[in-house]
Amino acid sequence: QVQLVESGGGLVQTGGSLSLLCAASGRTFSHYNMGWFRQAPGKEREFVATITWSSTSTYYADSVKGRFTISRDNAKNTVYLQMNSLKPDDTAVYYCAADLHYVGPDPRNYGYWGQGTQVTVSS
Repeated sequence: QVQLVESGGGLVQTGGSLSLLCAASGRTFSHYNMGWFRQAPGKEREFVATITWSSTSTYYADSVKGRFTISRDNAKNTVYLQMNSLKPDDTAVYYCAADLHYVGPDPRNYGYWGQGTQVTVSS
């Protein structure tokens, strides 16, 4: 079992950057594939990025490819999302998620979720 806590959200202007952090508890964090998702008001939760347990592979939504970078540090039980060139459309609550077996864009397949952190991009 793993518990997840996101931080690093805030208010930023268009074109700015933010770094999100997801801290995990549990001794088996390094076994979990990790993902970032986001949900804007009135919209469904959508995939942002995911990374395998070994950092061997990363995947990105087309909307963030080239602007966002997912990474992890298993020694620190932490996964990161570096967000550059932010746009107003990136405004959402950002969630990290974990799963032992699944790595991909479907949020229904992740077993563990954090509480989310708000990211607001002003125009």
